[in-house]
Amino acid sequence: MQTPKDWTEGFKAGFAAGFGDGYQEGLAVGRAETYADAKAAYKQAKYEAKQRKYQAKQEAKPHKKARKAMEATVVGKEQISPDMVRLYVQAPEIIGKELDKTDHYIKIFFVPEGADYSWPFDLAGIRETQPRNLQPVKRTYTLRRVDTRTGEMDIDFVLHGDSGLAGPWARDVEVGEKFGFAGPGGKWAPEARFDHFVFGGDESAAPAIAAGLEQLPANATAVAFVEVEASGHEIPMPEGKGIEVRFIYREGAMPGAKLSNALSTYTPPTENTSWFIHGVAEMVKKLRRCLFVERGIAKQDVSISGYWRLKMTEDEWQASKGEFVAAMEQEETKNLKETVG
Repeated sequence: MQTPKDWTEGFKAGFAAGFGDGYQEGLAVGRAETYADAKAAYKQAKYEAKQRKYQAKQEAKPHKKARKAMEATVVGKEQISPDMVRLYVQAPEIIGKELDKTDHYIKIFFVPEGADYSWPFDLAGIRETQPRNLQPVKRTYTLRRVDTRTGEMDIDFVLHGDSGLAGPWARDVEVGEKFGFAGPGGKWAPEARFDHFVFGGDESAAPAIAAGLEQLPANATAVAFVEVEASGHEIPMPEGKGIEVRFIYREGAMPGAKLSNALSTYTPPTENTSWFIHGVAEMVKKLRRCLFVERGIAKQDVSISGYWRLKMTEDEWQASKGEFVAAMEQEETKNLKETVG
């Protein structure tokens, strides 16, 4: 039964929602029977309002110049863990390119449901003839390995059952099938000026972590914290002198929570350390504060970013990532001033 406090708190939340997210959301929250219901309704209302705002923003965007799509052929497939599959692909158009990073990625183009075309297709032509909701959907994947002499790429995909777009495709794709992609891009590689490297990330960052471990400078040491679902789900990682790999098991916990705890309590053996931290955005936010505010580590010594965010598609995350990063940087600047003061 609704208590006076429930009614009061529900009305407050409803009043706020009514002004913040529109009459319908406010009305739904105001009608909630308990405070818990009001909070849940308000949270859902905010999410739905954000979705509407995102859709409107996407519709209002001018079309960007279509990038050139290249073709790759699946030549092999391997299950490397219970929830990760590796595709071996051949992409002749990357032969001869200069790719000297260890976090190279490509954007794979998928045909959305309801579209009447298939690969191969002309991106520029699709942009001109198809509505936005029927244009190719992009998904970004970090490369485990790329060889520009032979045109070979190894791509790891996380499997989430039937959910998502790329996972089910990678699970079901047959050797010989072709697909379109753009890239590769990349920004980071281990620098010889560092003596020690700290890597951290979940399955989405595991390919880049593994590639980085393979390209360590001579005599450098490294520790890699890799978050996976549970024991038995470990991902193959390079081994060698000076390399330590620590698997962090989620076991149902919030993605990134245990990983951020492990990284925030780790003390490197030397100050001359480089950090490579990537994965879920919520984990990244916590670790940025730890590294930049609490430890005072120089930003040029750290590569850190959110590859994905909870409850968001890649399109939604990419559309909001700039604001997310700007808010983090503003908060870090404020905290640093307070610390100095």
